[in-house]
Amino acid sequence: MEFRRYQEQALKSDRIPTNSGNEIIVPLLGLVGEAGSLLTEYKKYLRDGDAHKLFKEGIAEELGDLLWYVANVASKFDLDLGEIAECNLQKCHDRWGWRDSEHTDINAIGYIFDRDFPKDECLPSQFSVEITEVSHDNSVKMQAFVNEKQIGNNLTDNSYANDGYRFHDVFHLAYAGVLGWSPVTRQLLGCKRKSNPKVDEVEDGGRAKAIEEGISALVFSYAKDHNYLEGIAALDYQLLKTIKNMTSHLEVDRCSLGDWEKAILMGYDVWRQVEKNRGGAVIVDLDIRSITYQPQ
Repeated sequence: MEFRRYQEQALKSDRIPTNSGNEIIVPLLGLVGEAGSLLTEYKKYLRDGDAHKLFKEGIAEELGDLLWYVANVASKFDLDLGEIAECNLQKCHDRWGWRDSEHTDINAIGYIFDRDFPKDECLPSQFSVEITEVSHDNSVKMQAFVNEKQIGNNLTDNSYANDGYRFHDVFHLAYAGVLGWSPVTRQLLGCKRKSNPKVDEVEDGGRAKAIEEGISALVFSYAKDHNYLEGIAALDYQLLKTIKNMTSHLEVDRCSLGDWEKAILMGYDVWRQVEKNRGGAVIVDLDIRSITYQPQ
């Protein structure tokens, strides 16, 4: 049965007067009550095991009641249950789709953002960044090199604590490699899209770089509380939603929550190795959307 037809038929059995003042709260309370009934059914199964012969029938009935209340709430808010289901599937795909296949949809990420620009304004499809650590003026600093030429400035942790944030360029490289997006990396590599002044201003300019740096700092704060993501397979949904909101006006908005999750997890896998070994080579490959580590 199609969701729309079910929703229409279910509404015919609604016995709550439309103008009673309870037409919204009753189905909402019904959802809570039926969820409790579903748990009660499962509690009986845990207690009685195979002796609970009607377990599946009971679960099916409780799920049916839940579906009725879901449809009723949707109707009361003038929402289409079919559209809700489709949006939810898209949300699930955006969040978890990258785990279902080795490569993510090329229409979503990759270096599609460079498609219409000269080669010297494109992020390189493959490149290696050598990261080293030096001590200077009683301060430990990070240096990065591409083809033996230093890129960017010497970086410290900019913190009272020695927390390894000086290696945070790894995160920018991960965004470049996995998402095909990183205004900071474009500046470091000298491949800003200057042939289009508006793109250069909006996508590769100061505000976009500040947003990317903000994302890096935001995720690092989260990661510090979660063992720097070691052994972590999934990130907090609200963290990813915040990142999406921060970048909603930029080209990278086309990347999904799952794309961001992949970029962050891969970036931290490399960062932990760089931080542990105080340097190493970071290999970025946009063709396969990956970032990997090689020891020095």
